Amino acid sequence: MSGSVALVTGGSRGIGAASALRLAEDGLDVVVTYVNDARAAAEVVGKVEALGRRGLAVRADAGEAADAAAAVEETVRGFGRIDVLVNNAGVGVLGPLDGLGLADVDRVLAVNVRGAFLAAQAAAGRMGSGGRIITIGSCITQRVPGPGGALYAMSKSALSGLTKALARELGGRGITANLVHPGPVDTDMNPADGPSADPQAAMTALGRFGAAPEVAAMVSFLAGPDSVYVTGAEFAVDGGYAA
Repeated sequence: MSGSVALVTGGSRGIGAASALRLAEDGLDVVVTYVNDARAAAEVVGKVEALGRRGLAVRADAGEAADAAAAVEETVRGFGRIDVLVNNAGVGVLGPLDGLGLADVDRVLAVNVRGAFLAAQAAAGRMGSGGRIITIGSCITQRVPGPGGALYAMSKSALSGLTKALARELGGRGITANLVHPGPVDTDMNPADGPSADPQAAMTALGRFGAAPEVAAMVSFLAGPDSVYVTGAEFAVDGGYAA
């Protein structure tokens, strides 16, 4: 994949950062977006460049309609093309149904659904044959373990329909679209030593949290040449959470 260019939204930390670094190891130049932590994004770019690839950090809020397309344009402006989009940016608002306000609903849907759609729309307009759209979903779409997940589960479930529709619409152009559902993964947003970690780990067949590079390995496969005949598919990287 040497010479190809990837855009990873929300790539300054967690699964996004791990995916950016894995793609750089695979030979891609990588653009990452961030919202607040410019320093963390710059650190990811530095690691990409240390691997011998070009890196770029772009401030873009997936919840802002104009930013999703702008990140794609910045990628093409900076590196001349876009071959892989990793729709990773997301927010999670969990809580009782009667405690969720309209602002919560609007923000979660804007980032997790509208942002993913607009980024895919913009990227598809710039991709040639062989392009890849990889979206990060959630294991909660397969199994909701208890109350409080209605809004988040709804937003992530919408990505299944988006992925299948993108696969149908873009397949004739040789562009694939796939969806990755991580299980409990050790990140700063959901640490493996956090207060809710033990129950989450117990829900997996393997009895542990995953690591961000383990999810990134699936992203790498879906971005690479061995997945050329894979599209419209959903992949659980969840330690057996949904088993």
